[in-house]
Amino acid sequence: MDNLFPIFQVMDQNGNIVSEEHKYLVTEERVKKFFSEMIRIRMFDRKSISLQRQGRIGTYAPFEGQEASQVGTALALKSDDWMFPTYRDHGAAMVFGHSLRNILLFWNGRNEGCVPPDGKKIFPPAIPIATQIPHAAGAAFAEKQKGTKNAAICYFGDGATSEGDFHEGLNFASVFKSPVVYFNQNNQYAISVPISKQMNSATIAQKAIAYDIPGVRIDGNDVFAVYLETERALERARTGEGPTLIESVTWRYGAHTTADDPTKYRDQGDSAVRRMETDPLLRLERWMKNEGIYDEAWVKDIEAKASAEIDAAVQEMEDFPSADPAVIFDYVFEKPTWTIEKQKREYLELIGGEAK
Repeated sequence: MDNLFPIFQVMDQNGNIVSEEHKYLVTEERVKKFFSEMIRIRMFDRKSISLQRQGRIGTYAPFEGQEASQVGTALALKSDDWMFPTYRDHGAAMVFGHSLRNILLFWNGRNEGCVPPDGKKIFPPAIPIATQIPHAAGAAFAEKQKGTKNAAICYFGDGATSEGDFHEGLNFASVFKSPVVYFNQNNQYAISVPISKQMNSATIAQKAIAYDIPGVRIDGNDVFAVYLETERALERARTGEGPTLIESVTWRYGAHTTADDPTKYRDQGDSAVRRMETDPLLRLERWMKNEGIYDEAWVKDIEAKASAEIDAAVQEMEDFPSADPAVIFDYVFEKPTWTIEKQKREYLELIGGEAK
């Protein structure tokens, strides 16, 4: 079946254009935009891991290695579109305009971290696997019913395709032609389980056949392939043609989360090899060097600006007012029940606080 769903590329790992038909996409301006955004989110990812190791945020889910999949999709969206991320898609959320401070607050266990900037339709990161997939189908269907041209993108990993919500969401979206793009980042492992042990399908893209929707398979480390196929799928969605399933074949270099030890279940030598051969940033750097336009000073300037932006967000997160522990009781129901009020009173007595 994998021969029916070949992996599509525009730029190979050496920075060479392999699809002449789409060479027009690869301009200096676009390469530099993609490259700078990928540097920005990679630096945020590394900083977040450091913050977790220092005890300044909680458990964190790294995405290094998947930058092309996140940047390419986010830049294909229009400002009024919906984004349904997983816990590993804060890079995409950053590019789409989410607040870095709030993303950090989320990883520090604060509900405020789920709130996107005004006007941005970014769903709270889905922690349970695949629960965002039906939500995306519904939100997109609502946009269709309203008569807008807005679409939704929904991210998920390979493990999510083994969940019932995946099938329910795709079935609903297919039946009602919801304007949604289902973007699977196949990073080869569902936590510690390799894809070969969790499904018998040769590809994830082929699962689209069951719902009579397009399924495409792309090199998820080729930002141009990601951008092009996402843009195509979004256009289909906007013109009433319904959902598309995209399988973006990629790799996460590090752990599933900072609470995980990947050496227990995979050879980390694979990551070292991939970092030298198929890295999404490296191939753009190689293209720029091939074209004679790579500028070390420009790269240093991008890194300095990103570092300053991230440091400012960290400071904002750490200066944020302390959480009121009573709040966890206040929003369970519109009006607290007597049982909730009793729990709140007893909890506050336990910690020596007062009800507000």
